[in-house]
Amino acid sequence: MRATTRSADQRPYFYLSYARTPGHGQGAHPDMWVERLFRDLCGHVTALTGLPAGTPAGFMDRATPSGEDGPERLGENLATCRVFVPLFSPRYFASEMCGKEWYAFSRRAIHHSARSGHRSEAIVPALWVPVPPSQLPGPAESLQFNHRDFGERYVTDGLYGLIKLRLFAEEYERAVHELAKRIVQVADTAGLAPGGPVDHRRAPSAFGSWGGAAGASRALRITVAAGTRHDLPEGRSAGYYGDSPQDWNPYHPDSARPLASVAEDLVRALNYRTTVVSFDEESAHPKSGGSPETPEILLLDRWALLDEERRGRLAALDASGRPWVTMIVPWNRADRESGAAEAGLAARLEETMPAKTGQGRALSRAAAGGVPSMEAFGQILPEVVEVAAQRYLRHAVAYPPAPYGGGHVERPRLVGPMAPAPHIPGTYDVASHAEDTDDGQS
Repeated sequence: MRATTRSADQRPYFYLSYARTPGHGQGAHPDMWVERLFRDLCGHVTALTGLPAGTPAGFMDRATPSGEDGPERLGENLATCRVFVPLFSPRYFASEMCGKEWYAFSRRAIHHSARSGHRSEAIVPALWVPVPPSQLPGPAESLQFNHRDFGERYVTDGLYGLIKLRLFAEEYERAVHELAKRIVQVADTAGLAPGGPVDHRRAPSAFGSWGGAAGASRALRITVAAGTRHDLPEGRSAGYYGDSPQDWNPYHPDSARPLASVAEDLVRALNYRTTVVSFDEESAHPKSGGSPETPEILLLDRWALLDEERRGRLAALDASGRPWVTMIVPWNRADRESGAAEAGLAARLEETMPAKTGQGRALSRAAAGGVPSMEAFGQILPEVVEVAAQRYLRHAVAYPPAPYGGGHVERPRLVGPMAPAPHIPGTYDVASHAEDTDDGQS
């Protein structure tokens, strides 16, 4: 029965993500060894799964002649592959395109986890050239993976070292066979469903600004302004809420996980360290004066404005400036209660927080205007994070260098502008408003 199911599903088992090596004069193409690894992996996966003849076991991006639909094929395979296999090397983590592929796949896996209610890790890393742990960006460092299962020589030399030297042929065969077994095991256990079309070129990079201190995970706070199932206003069902504001799940039943948890996963996939707090906590109240500690995303439930005490504190936040706090207002179009109350609650939000809803760049206004679905939320969140990060950099204190001979403390460094995300019907089209960059609050 299991073999029949495998044969019926003809999606590729794995997507091999690698950084292309530049050529150097005459001789064989430098990526010929990656292609050999890919062929060997496909052979093992085919043997381990019983895939029918002609069904590709994996996908690898090869250079395509001008005019072919290379990006579309990449997007299709990122949206359908069962496992993502990044080929670790210093060059890989310096590649913006590899970071985009990683994030595009991660977002798909996070959305799958949100819908199913179960976390599914479907990334199986492979060492092409060993990378010191201190040089790994956050998303790679956080993977729970024991490379020593593939052999000690594999850990010290990587697949490139094993494949180049005949002396290590046996170690190479063992490592590739173990990698193929892990790919099949993860594919079977994760059960990652196919996603929608992916344009990885428009995705942000999962590696941020990689290299040295700039590649370290950066801090960001997620604040949730929502009620709980114990203090809801009349006319609001408890099915969207839990025992704490962080349990708020506006996209129920499409999502089985709280929005703060999904947002945290998406932000971590952008190489940030996250802290999630409730707006009702004392530590979340706006402070007068001072410089920002981190950029911040405010997830706001319009229904929370019906609590007058909370509404007053939200108004105080709006009046305090704090442009590094960017707001997203999730608003499920399938939620009939919210639909019936939308006009009144939207007007209440505009009255309470005119700065956050009526000023700044069009992207910020779109995020505050009501994000209609989980897919749209996943699209707009990276852009809103970028806005918060750039505003934070403009307002954070820049510490001067220490006296000669000593170290110095620098203001936090964050990523540069990211490419716009693809348009999803019913959401703000970032690409068509690329020139709208003034935040109006600096």
